[in-house]
Amino acid sequence: MLKRRPFGKTGLEISELVLGAGYVGGIVIHADDDTRRALIRRILDAGINWIDTAESYGNGASEEALGWLLAELPKDELPYLSTKFRLDTSRLDDIPGQIEASLTGSLKRLGLDRVDLYQLHNPLGQDGFDVSHVLGSGGVCDSLDKLKAQGLFDHIGFTALGDPGQCKQVIASGRVASAQIYYNLLNPSAGRAVPEKWSTTDFENLIADCQAAGVAVMNIRIFAGGTLANPQPHGREMPITRNSDVAMEQRRAEKLFAVLAPDQGSRAQAAVRFGLAHPGVSGVVLGLAELSHLEEALGAAAMGPLSDDVIAGLQPVWDSDFA
Repeated sequence: MLKRRPFGKTGLEISELVLGAGYVGGIVIHADDDTRRALIRRILDAGINWIDTAESYGNGASEEALGWLLAELPKDELPYLSTKFRLDTSRLDDIPGQIEASLTGSLKRLGLDRVDLYQLHNPLGQDGFDVSHVLGSGGVCDSLDKLKAQGLFDHIGFTALGDPGQCKQVIASGRVASAQIYYNLLNPSAGRAVPEKWSTTDFENLIADCQAAGVAVMNIRIFAGGTLANPQPHGREMPITRNSDVAMEQRRAEKLFAVLAPDQGSRAQAAVRFGLAHPGVSGVVLGLAELSHLEEALGAAAMGPLSDDVIAGLQPVWDSDFA
């Protein structure tokens, strides 16, 4: 059975692995119904007690699939569920209306009257959207507080992408219970020191900020869109860090795995074990394409986190910025 970790200051304890129902992995969106049923049964049997989705995953297809899949379960088996909304930044004069409409649509697709966690999905400091729209009067957090008071969700979270300084302001504000943090072997900057002239996005040790504020960390993109799990592109990779593309991430992955000893498991298992090694991570979010990938991840959890010595052996690769 999977270990559980505290979910920030919420009082919840979640499984160290979380099912991500996104587009890149795609199993919840693209698989046949029997496979999706088998997936839900297997995660529950393994002890995974959280599923994370979003209205944008498959333009609602992920939420719709989870709606009927979860409806088939007994109530006492239902996992925690989180979903996300993305604001149209051309209509920031109506943040409350946008959020309410998004939440109404998500709950309808999910067939639920509430979710456990509702999250902002927009990166900060991009497309005219910044921290003032989140923390300012009448902004995202004020709007979410009002909907939370209606019992429509229990906790508020956000995806900590975009400008790291603005993400730090939101984390320190006391307004959010959780943050989705990009952290993996290709870019460990949210949890480890990297060179000053790091060539991709430097997430400036956001996990430490979350730890200081009691904000739960959902570790996203543990496979870097699939590049860390498989040397062959699957076509759905979407690099989200500055100055990166699929070819660059593949080259960097090969340099890492040339250093990493083969006794640390498969590529995917080493990636998962790296996320589990950080004490500030509440749960590693898994994007899966097929059932065998779930078994591989469960095997990684059974092996335990990468040791400090193994991670220290990778530090020269990061210190050189993969030179």
